[in-house]
Amino acid sequence: MTDATRSGQIKIATMAIPLLLVLLYPLQKRIAVRTDFMENETGDTLFATGPMLKKLSLGYASLLADIYWTRSVQYYGRRLGHVGANYDQLAPLLNITTTLDPHLLIAYRFGGTFLAEGRPIGAGRPDLAAELLKRGIAANPDEWQLYSDLGTIYYWHTKNYQAAAQAFWQGGDIAGAPPWMKPFAAHIAQEGMSRDTSRFMWSQIYKEATDERIRRNAMNHLKELQTEADLETLTQIAADYKTKFGHFPASGADLLAAGTVRAIPKDPAGYAYRLSADGKPSIDPASPIAALLVEFAQQ
Repeated sequence: MTDATRSGQIKIATMAIPLLLVLLYPLQKRIAVRTDFMENETGDTLFATGPMLKKLSLGYASLLADIYWTRSVQYYGRRLGHVGANYDQLAPLLNITTTLDPHLLIAYRFGGTFLAEGRPIGAGRPDLAAELLKRGIAANPDEWQLYSDLGTIYYWHTKNYQAAAQAFWQGGDIAGAPPWMKPFAAHIAQEGMSRDTSRFMWSQIYKEATDERIRRNAMNHLKELQTEADLETLTQIAADYKTKFGHFPASGADLLAAGTVRAIPKDPAGYAYRLSADGKPSIDPASPIAALLVEFAQQ
């Protein structure tokens, strides 16, 4: 490379990098500074496309992807849990991020989880989540985690059990994939959804995920499943108690005194379940589980 050529490249970079920063500034300001997440977002937030920014990056596309990934996390975090929050720009932000760096796996996994989750936890768009993960698989065909995430979306959010089974089965063929994926795929294909299957799926996600948000989401689903199972079991225990004593138990203490349970039944947050006069169990309104179930019911 001649000195003249090197000098020309330096001049081009010197002119292009400030231009790139100027283009980025409005987006960073709009996403990082605005705190009114109840405001209706419009498409003018994202004035540039991933391919355009990649051309302007002058070899720094991965660094720029990290910036957009940070903005995606900030954008999501400011809206998380707020009724009426608008997540409309989450998918475009993630699309730009993964166009700039097609191998940024956490962006696909983060996007797949929180695009799919219903509001107010996420965007309520499992279709966009599936599209994002399919692009991730196309760019990273040897990453079994992406197949697992895609299968989870099909299984849990769209109830497309055959597509879920196919995703888990294909992921199970990849070197390094855990041995449970292919048997799990066969189970889904045969039986569809069940509580035990769901519990197994979320347990695996919790164990394998490295992003704390994904782990927290999986744990919340596990708490929901455990609460549902507890309430069903308590309903039957209360019915058996009435058969034996002629009336329903008034509390978990009655069950404990009768020897029908070994300890007062408590929800996953440690709050004792309540029992009504007709024997129907319920969650203590003060328990965090009560708010969690409300969120899932709104999805």
